[in-house]
Amino acid sequence: MSRFLVSIVLLAFALGVAPAPSATPADVIQKMVDRNPSLQTFRSRVHVNVRMLNFPFLAPKLDGTSYFKRPDNYVVDFDRMPGYAKGFSKLFDDVGDPSSWGKDQNVVLDGRASLNGRTAIVLRLTKKIPSSILAYTLAFVDPKTYDLEQMEWHYTSGGTIVMTQTYRLQGTFAVISSQHATIDIPHIHAVADSTYGPYETNVAFADAVFVK
Repeated sequence: MSRFLVSIVLLAFALGVAPAPSATPADVIQKMVDRNPSLQTFRSRVHVNVRMLNFPFLAPKLDGTSYFKRPDNYVVDFDRMPGYAKGFSKLFDDVGDPSSWGKDQNVVLDGRASLNGRTAIVLRLTKKIPSSILAYTLAFVDPKTYDLEQMEWHYTSGGTIVMTQTYRLQGTFAVISSQHATIDIPHIHAVADSTYGPYETNVAFADAVFVK
């Protein structure tokens, strides 16, 4: 440690201020999970408009229900999912459940980035078992609110999917209000916009909804 750093550390202790430890990926994720500490469960209807920008120019409208149960259960269960869009539902599950990221992915801090004129913490996720399809995922987190503002999936094909989110208050809870996704992968160029209806919070439902 340099003399300058030693001096800073000694001065901090002399003033009774201990240097703040560096944040870890686990710290960031825990703060994301703890945003609504008294929220045990929720349920909300979701509506998604998808619009393909290339042939065959399909525009499916999807409806489903999002479920959450602490500590780490989250799923969006769509009423009907066309075969060509089945992989789409996984994006919603990843965005809605940061507590599950570490189960099958390595999560590291990837510095900070400017997002919509504000600074965001960036987390990089890579599969523990390497994937031939997904190269890595980036999560952009607001360092003040610990909201997940944006998530990007980067594929080995060179394709990307980017999803941004907005939030609103449901009572005292900060919950997802809307999402916008841009899908740019080989042979598929599309946009999707989702909106969330009223949330039922701290309600009971069967755990079977989390089994797909």
